[in-house]
Amino acid sequence: QVQLVESGGGLVQAGGSLRLSCTVSTDISRLLVMAWYRQAPGKERERVATVTPGGDTNHVDSVKGRFTISRDNAKKMVYLQMNNLKPEDTAVYYCNRGTNIWNWGQGTQVTVSS
Repeated sequence: QVQLVESGGGLVQAGGSLRLSCTVSTDISRLLVMAWYRQAPGKERERVATVTPGGDTNHVDSVKGRFTISRDNAKKMVYLQMNNLKPEDTAVYYCNRGTNIWNWGQGTQVTVSS
């Protein structure tokens, strides 16, 4: 059973920054894509960024230019650098594969105050 542990969330003012980390309990170097997702209160979970094993990235329009996903295959880690945070970024953030999703971790809460 793969375990995902997200960390780095917190309370931040609008315009601030956070760096989220995700520890994966299995080798991720051969996987096609890793991703960050978020779920805001009362909303469905959405995928916000993906990264291939080679480091190619994709970000949804709402975070493009503010968030950057990255990965360290040797450390089995996935990161999300979040800059210029907005109140609408408030959500629980999760990492997982881009497809063939594993069981979800506990996530990390990000709260952005205006």
